[in-house]
Amino acid sequence: MDGIKTIKITDEEYPISLRNIYNPPQILYCIGNISLLKKQSIAIVGCRKASDYGKKVAKIFSEGLSKNDLCIISGFASGIDCEAHKGALYNIGKTIAVLGSGLDVIYPKENESLYYEIVKNGGLIVSEFPLGTKPLSCNFPRRNRIISGLSNGVLVVEAKRKSGTMITVDYALEQGKEVFCVPRKNR
Repeated sequence: MDGIKTIKITDEEYPISLRNIYNPPQILYCIGNISLLKKQSIAIVGCRKASDYGKKVAKIFSEGLSKNDLCIISGFASGIDCEAHKGALYNIGKTIAVLGSGLDVIYPKENESLYYEIVKNGGLIVSEFPLGTKPLSCNFPRRNRIISGLSNGVLVVEAKRKSGTMITVDYALEQGKEVFCVPRKNR
């Protein structure tokens, strides 16, 4: 895969915010605009099986925050993550997708066009996993510490009690980040 840059924890480009977390990744594999690693950012996270309301809210927040020059970080999963990335791109804003696989293993596969759209539009795809790494379930909690570690705060749109979203929230709180939650829609 062309254009992949490797950033070690000792390199100047390595984000200070990640260097300061517990168990920081020793290497980041990146494709796209690495200057985004130093930009003010907010993570927008939520469930994969999101409601229409949740998807709409994620996109609205992402659009508004990116319009105000914040980089949007998310985990590239279906549902809320995907809408967060799309919302940033809609406003020609910037977004960082953090993968739970190698950069050459696009997961979920239905997000392949979004992957290339992010890179084409000045965004960044990041992983701590070497090329060829499959999206194993044990990789996603590790990915989530990077999502919160890179961000200045985390916005939760929809989440189940036991979920990857709540793992991201736990990491954010452990890292001293602000956590914001969107109230659920009245039924």
